[in-house]
Amino acid sequence: MENLSVTLRHCYTSFSLHKPNRRYLVKPASYNYTQTRFSLDIKHESSSESLPTSVSLAFSSSSSELFPHPLTELSRCDDLASVKAVHARTMRKFDRFDLEWLISRYLEFGELGYASAIFFMGFPRNQVSWMGFLREVESFGLEKHRVLEEFVQLQSKGVNFDEVVLVMVLRICTVLMNQLLGFVIHGGLIKRGVVRSDALMGFYGRCVSSDIANKMFDEMPDRDDLAWNEIVMLNLRSGKWEKAVRLFREMQFSSAKVYDRMMVKLLQVCSNQGGLEEGRQIHGYVLRLGFEGNVLMCNSLIVMYSRNGELGSSRKVFDLMKDRNLSSWNSIVSSYTAYGYVDDAMDLLEEMERCGFKPDIVTWNSLLSGHAFKGLYKGAIAILKRMQVSGLKPNSSSITSLLQAIAEPGLLKLGKAIHGYVIRNQLWYDVYVETTLIDMYVKTGCLPYARMVFDTMDEKKNIVAWNSLISGLSYAGLVQDAEALMSKMEKEGGIKPDAVTWNSLVYGYAACGKTEKALDVIENMKKNNVKPNVVSWTAILSGCSKNGDFRNALKVFRKMQEEGVCPNSATISTLLRILGCLSLLHSGKEVHCFCLKNNLIRDAYVATALVDMYTRSGDLRSASELFRSVENKPLASWNCMIMGHAMFGQGQEGIAVFNKMLEAGLEPDAITFTSVLSVCKNSGLVREGWEYFDLMRSRYGVTPSIEHCSCMVEMLGRSGYLDEALDFIQTMPLKPDATIWGAFLSSCKIHRDLELAEVAWKRLQVLEPHNSANYMMMINLYSYLKRWEDAERIRDSMRSHRVRVEDLWSWIQIDQRVHVFYAEGKAHPDEGGIYFELYRLVSEMKKSGYVPDTRCIHQNISEAEKEKLLLGHTEKLAITYGLIRKKGLDPIRVVKNTSICSDCHTVAKYITVLRNREIVLQEGSRIHHFKDGKCSCSDSW
Repeated sequence: MENLSVTLRHCYTSFSLHKPNRRYLVKPASYNYTQTRFSLDIKHESSSESLPTSVSLAFSSSSSELFPHPLTELSRCDDLASVKAVHARTMRKFDRFDLEWLISRYLEFGELGYASAIFFMGFPRNQVSWMGFLREVESFGLEKHRVLEEFVQLQSKGVNFDEVVLVMVLRICTVLMNQLLGFVIHGGLIKRGVVRSDALMGFYGRCVSSDIANKMFDEMPDRDDLAWNEIVMLNLRSGKWEKAVRLFREMQFSSAKVYDRMMVKLLQVCSNQGGLEEGRQIHGYVLRLGFEGNVLMCNSLIVMYSRNGELGSSRKVFDLMKDRNLSSWNSIVSSYTAYGYVDDAMDLLEEMERCGFKPDIVTWNSLLSGHAFKGLYKGAIAILKRMQVSGLKPNSSSITSLLQAIAEPGLLKLGKAIHGYVIRNQLWYDVYVETTLIDMYVKTGCLPYARMVFDTMDEKKNIVAWNSLISGLSYAGLVQDAEALMSKMEKEGGIKPDAVTWNSLVYGYAACGKTEKALDVIENMKKNNVKPNVVSWTAILSGCSKNGDFRNALKVFRKMQEEGVCPNSATISTLLRILGCLSLLHSGKEVHCFCLKNNLIRDAYVATALVDMYTRSGDLRSASELFRSVENKPLASWNCMIMGHAMFGQGQEGIAVFNKMLEAGLEPDAITFTSVLSVCKNSGLVREGWEYFDLMRSRYGVTPSIEHCSCMVEMLGRSGYLDEALDFIQTMPLKPDATIWGAFLSSCKIHRDLELAEVAWKRLQVLEPHNSANYMMMINLYSYLKRWEDAERIRDSMRSHRVRVEDLWSWIQIDQRVHVFYAEGKAHPDEGGIYFELYRLVSEMKKSGYVPDTRCIHQNISEAEKEKLLLGHTEKLAITYGLIRKKGLDPIRVVKNTSICSDCHTVAKYITVLRNREIVLQEGSRIHHFKDGKCSCSDSW
């Protein structure tokens, strides 16, 4: 090694061993090693005349093989010794291009010492870049840090390198993070009086501190293009992107040249940091500096715009590109799939193939991810098949997207089939695939299989796997099992629970109705140095909402505000759902204002929650206005709007929204058809209902559920087709449950069909023996038919079965205070004034033709007594109190926990005429909007 080093030094520092008395210039002739003859024209240096002597040499074919070119000899070497022999024998014949081949041959045989010596001592004339050398060292399985060790050895043996090599070595120290040697090199450069600020900034910025690099830059008297680009890149790499953007702007004023790789890095940072405005400014620089033809730059612009929600701008950049590569197509396809526009993405796929580009694994995975995002498992499977037909094999990313697409109840069989594919193709080794399998089994409701996959992971279990199973147990209501697993996670797995783990328990307890226990878990989080975050509080709100514990949910939200936790979009969506269920319109409007101030209204799911809140609170006009303002409406928004029209009994309007949804290219799901069938049910659109029920199976492949069948039974029954409804029940593919028979009994009560009602009653006695609503429907039906003994028999049955009748109440909100009116129990403080005003109203209504409907009183008493009892109905009291206390022309909004009777329905219509006030009355899932003597339900409820 030492002899080689000395020889190389001698070789690279000497141009000639002998200086003849007369110097000649040799004009390089274009010769070929395979030629058998060549000639050299030799001229005297000081004369333009050719010398009289011309030398002509002729070689035989055999003699050319005696003196082969060094590259030819090297290619024949099959061991290290022969490479060294050729190198020693033909050292002076190697030109600067041949040295690259020589370095490669040494590295091929694992001789890093010789390769490094040739590289360092021949730099820069050997035409081998230092980055290329490091890549080649790594490609042959050698350790890159040994390159610097070889450099140190060469220096220790007396090799003196110039500043060019030292700067290059400093850059290698930067890449390999060798801080100590970098300091030594810096000292060597100072001794030589050489200052290469760009290299030094890069070293100190990466290996020491970006602050030092910035200070060095600030102290530089002259800043060249390289220095400017280097300092911007350093700040980008260290996460100081705002400073990087500021430096970039200063760079423009200094007229320094911008490197395209730095612009690409800036755009990537704008993509990840939400820097849309900065990205637009950089786009302007791209156009001004003439980089719009740079494919890599345009690809970065496509990604930057799409990640900042500007899909239209992404498409404009793509359409204006003259040259596109596969990455360009993948960027635009993934942009569309990220927002769920899978149809547009599929159109791009077809166009891509027409342009001669073959989709790669990235293309197919983007499409799979988009279908998973939309929950379109059939489309995802079709994509997977096309991908396999094209000759590509699904990788772990493909499988995880497919598993996410089918992670919903009812698709367990398909999930198991994919699990089998994972095992057959040995993809189980991927931790991400296994954790996604656990998540799939959890979401499809198959916890035993989720536990099985979890147990087979052994030491590969990470915190994601633990959290997936713990959350699955919590969501299934097995909170104690989840808590036990969390304890095992820390003791056996050695993994400390994080906020996700704790939040799963929080939600589990809240969903079980144990709000206090959920709050205790939050206190335990604090004791374990895990700070409760917005997700923790949202988990309690979500759990309370799922459990119907809305009042406690509001208390929790107030406590969350006291803790100083700022709500996010998920919190707001949950809160709006709670306010909608409580019909607290005023509070919902306050939350709407909060969304506007904090720019949350752009979130499609927050906007959907607002639409849902307004419809549930009886303000369909505001819901419709907000719905129209939502861009890129998700399917949930359409479903909420259709259901809103169903609640108000507006059949044609609901069907019109459904048709617009289809025109927008969205495919209806099971919830959509529940909403559409509810529209038909509440509006008596029997023919349309049958059409949609058949359509959802034949065209959209949606399997009818109990909810769909219940809508059909109620639609047929309420419209008077009781025999058809019973026939539907007896032939439906699902086993009728209490929901089905309850809907049928309600229809029988409306049409006073006692025979069929008793059929339903017998079934309900078995399926739902403690539901007081069923007993009350039978009592009302017997009372209407004046079969008092049968009515009393039902009451005795209720007493014997200890069935408690639910309290009847109505409430109205006035000046942010809720006033509740109970049928029995505590009276309202202003009861006297309310009855006085109500008597006046009834007197005026009777003059206008009102006749009390005493059939609504199901007691064996006189007509006069029945009229008195009608005055005590809670909705009448709430409406009257609203007329007294609410001034102006705002609608009076009343919420009732049971169905409104026909007499109260008639009274509300009269009041709207006599007092010129609109009334909105909500009863369960129905809302009645009274105006000008008419109701939105068209008297069909």
